[in-house]
Amino acid sequence: MDTKTKPELVALLEGLLDGSTPVAQIRDAAEAIKAEFYKLHRADLEALRADWAAAGNDPEAFTAPVDPDEIRLKELMAEYRRRRDEHLAAQEQNHEANLTAKLAIIEELKNLVAAGETLGTTFNAFRDLQTRWREAGPVPIGATKDLWETYNHHVENFYDYIKINKELRDLDLRKNYETKVALCESAEALVLEPSVVSAFHRLQKLHDEWREVGPVSAEHKESVWERFREASGRINKAHQAHFEEIKEEQKRNLDLKSELCEQVEALLNPPPSGRKDWDKASESLLEIQKVWKTIGFAPKKNNAKVYERFRSACDAFFVAKREFYGGLKGEMDSNLAAKNEICAAAEALSASEDWKATSDELISLQNRWKEIGPVPRKYSDAVWKRFRAACDAFFERKNAHFGEVEGDYKANLEKKRALLASASEKDLSSLTFDDIKEFQRAWGEIGFVPIRQKESLAKQYKEIVDKMFSALRGSEKERSLERFRDRVGAMKNGPSAGSPLRREREKLFNKVKSLDSDIATLENNIGFFGRSKNAEAMIADVREKIERARAERAATIEKIKVIDENNNNDN
Repeated sequence: MDTKTKPELVALLEGLLDGSTPVAQIRDAAEAIKAEFYKLHRADLEALRADWAAAGNDPEAFTAPVDPDEIRLKELMAEYRRRRDEHLAAQEQNHEANLTAKLAIIEELKNLVAAGETLGTTFNAFRDLQTRWREAGPVPIGATKDLWETYNHHVENFYDYIKINKELRDLDLRKNYETKVALCESAEALVLEPSVVSAFHRLQKLHDEWREVGPVSAEHKESVWERFREASGRINKAHQAHFEEIKEEQKRNLDLKSELCEQVEALLNPPPSGRKDWDKASESLLEIQKVWKTIGFAPKKNNAKVYERFRSACDAFFVAKREFYGGLKGEMDSNLAAKNEICAAAEALSASEDWKATSDELISLQNRWKEIGPVPRKYSDAVWKRFRAACDAFFERKNAHFGEVEGDYKANLEKKRALLASASEKDLSSLTFDDIKEFQRAWGEIGFVPIRQKESLAKQYKEIVDKMFSALRGSEKERSLERFRDRVGAMKNGPSAGSPLRREREKLFNKVKSLDSDIATLENNIGFFGRSKNAEAMIADVREKIERARAERAATIEKIKVIDENNNNDN
C-alpha cells in the first residue's frame, strides 16, 4: 500500500465496498486505506504550504485547495459506516430472537419435567429440545451466563425427576464427561499458542462448546470444571497482561514524545542569534525528528494531540529560521544557508537503516539542491563535497547491507532443507506431540529464505507436519484399542465372565445407535443451512461434527468386534 497514490487508494476503497466482501471483514483494510490517504494528503499540503511561503506569501494566509479525492474518500467512509451500523443492528436483532427462542426451549423443558414419565417419548422430546438449543444461535452477551445456568439447572432437574433408565443416563453422563475432558485438554494446549490474542479468542469458542455440553455425574462435576476453569484462568491472565503491557508501553511513548516536544519548543526560547547558532539548532531539530520516528504510538486519546504539538513546534522553528535567513544580505548567502541545511539533513540520514524511506528522502534532497542557486565561490566546492560525502556514505552502506542479506537468506535455505530432510527420515511410529512442537519451533526460528524457493519450501513443510499429525492420531487409536482388548480379557476371565461382556456389548451397541441418530440429524441440518445466510461456515462446522461422529462410530464398532471375537473363541 506504500506505493499507491491517493486516487488508487480511493479506488481500492471503492472495490472493498462493491458488495462482494462482507462489511464485517473490511474494517481493518478500510481504516488502513484512510490512514495512508491522509498521510499522503498531509504531505501534499505541506509541499503546497512550503511553496506558498517560498513565493514570499504570508504562511498564515495559506488556504488548502479543495481535494476531490478527499471528498470522495469521505463519501466512501460514510457509506462504510452506514453499512457497518446496519450490520451491527441486524446482528443484535438476531441475538434477541435467539434469546427468545432459547427462553421458550427452557419453558418446554420445565413442562417436560412436570409432565411425568413416558420413557421413550419423554427422552426423545428431551433430546429434541437439546438439539434445538444447540442449533439456536448466539444471544446478547449480557444474557449468556444467566441463560446457560437456567438451562443447565432444568437439564439437571430432568435427570433428577424423570425416572429414566439408569444405564442410559449413565451413558449420557459419561459421554458428557468425556467431551468436557477433551475441552479441558484443548484449553490446556492453548498455553503453547504463541499468539496470546489468538489463544484468548479460541478459548471463548471452547467456553461456548462447554455451555452446550450436558451435565456430568456428581463425582466428576467439580473436578472437571475446576480443571477447565484453571486452564481458562491461565489464558485470561496472559491475555490481560499482554494488553496491560501495551498500555504501559504507550504511556512511556507519550512521555518520550512530550519530552521531544519540549526540546523542539526550547530551540526558540530564546531564538538563535546567528548563522552558526541556527545551524546548530537545525542539527538538533533533525536529530530530534529522527528520534521521534523510532518511538511507537502513544495512547489513542493522546496520540493525535501530541503529534500536532510536535508538528506545530517544528513548523514554528522553520518559519523563524526562514525569517532569519530572509534578512541576510545577498541571495548567495541565503543559498549557502539552504545548502548547509540540506547537508545537515543528509548527514542525519547517512547512518539510517530504513533503506527505502531514506533513499527517497536523499533523492528528494538532491532535487532540492539542484533548484537552489549559486553560493559564494569560496564555499562552493566545500559545501558540495560535504553533501556528496553524506549521500555516498548512506548508499555504500545500503549496497553492502543487501549483499549480506542475500547471503543470510541462502544460509537459511540450506538450514530449512536440512531440517526437512532430517524430519523425512524419522520413524513416525514412536512420534509424540512434543516432537512435533519441537520440529515446528526449530522451523520458526530459522529466518527468511530467497523468495523463489519460499513457496515450494513451505509446501514441503506442510506435507511433513500433516504426516506427523496423521501418524500421531493413528498411534493413539491403536493404543486405545489395545487397552480395550486388555479390559475385555479381564472381564472375560472374571468371576462372572459372560454378564459383563454382554453388558459392555449392549452399551456399545446403544452408543452406535445414538451416533447413527446424531449423524442423521446433522446431515439433515445441512439441507436446512443451505437456505440460510452464512451457510458455508455453518455447513463446514456441521460436516466436521459428522466426521467426528463417524470416527467415533467406527471406533465403537471395532470394540464390539473385539467382544464378539472373545465370545467366538469361547465357542
